[in-house]
Amino acid sequence: MLTVDVSEEELEIRELPRHVLEGEELTLREEFYPWGFPLEVHTNAREVLTQCAAMWGKFRKKYDTEPMRADVLVTEGGASECPPTPVYRVMTPLLMTVADAENYCVVDMESCRSTVVMTQAALSHPLYAQYFLLAMPASCVSVRYVTPVHAGCVAFDGRGVLLCGESGAGKSTLSYACARAGWTYVSDDASFLLHGKKSRVVMGNCHQVRFRPSAAELFRELQGLEMTPRAAGKPSIELPIAPITEIHRAEEAQVDFIIFLNRNWDGSPELAPYSKDAARALMRQILYAPPKARLMQCREIERLLTAEIFELRYTDLDAAIERLRLLVAEGR
Repeated sequence: MLTVDVSEEELEIRELPRHVLEGEELTLREEFYPWGFPLEVHTNAREVLTQCAAMWGKFRKKYDTEPMRADVLVTEGGASECPPTPVYRVMTPLLMTVADAENYCVVDMESCRSTVVMTQAALSHPLYAQYFLLAMPASCVSVRYVTPVHAGCVAFDGRGVLLCGESGAGKSTLSYACARAGWTYVSDDASFLLHGKKSRVVMGNCHQVRFRPSAAELFRELQGLEMTPRAAGKPSIELPIAPITEIHRAEEAQVDFIIFLNRNWDGSPELAPYSKDAARALMRQILYAPPKARLMQCREIERLLTAEIFELRYTDLDAAIERLRLLVAEGR
């Protein structure tokens, strides 16, 4: 018989971090309703529920769907600073956000279950924690119930206008400027087309708006507000809409017009025809769902593209708002 001598030293197994093996028991639980869909959050830290309430507490339950679930484990961690900007990876059906070995999120887009692991240091930076980690479980809404559209949304006299364009096109700025001018505010640059509707119903987070820092030069109320890094390290300023009483808000609107923004225009604002093929290509770029869900999203985009589509060429915000008002009110 072959025998092998192994010392106790060689048998010693280095202890792994607790959260790798099993994690602390998640004894705290609360249900939230991002965009009206139920999401159960289980955690070991009361502050997680406080921050989830800050993101989704103003939404009320609209849909009696099977609750999504997020398990959020907060650890002591080995660092005291805010973690770095995460990287995003999709390995269908998994969507992953990884800042470092102690701060990450894994979303199963098929089961709509998520696991978030984060340190106390990350949690102590609420804007970072919410944008990069705690908001990720709600991405399951964008897989199962809605199609995400990289666009702001406002409405005038009950007619919705979707403001589209690449990052930096001015969607948030124009959406907010319209709201300050008496339009109904629905979203800044993230809208969601509700599935299963005959009409083109778009939802958004009408309770907040995010800007690039340069927007503080246009809107005095943004000056001095805290900034947080966004994807690719782009900083943003967040503003809750609720305290601004003169702004009318709605969580959804029916879209009648799709407007692609071009603010590099020297002259009076004008509307020009915009290619439906180009619009389709841009809208499909941000889809990340598993194949079956992605097919559904592509069908929903075709329904959205039955709205009238234009390019708005402008420089001045007030003149752009007036041009949109004429389009909505008089169809020209």
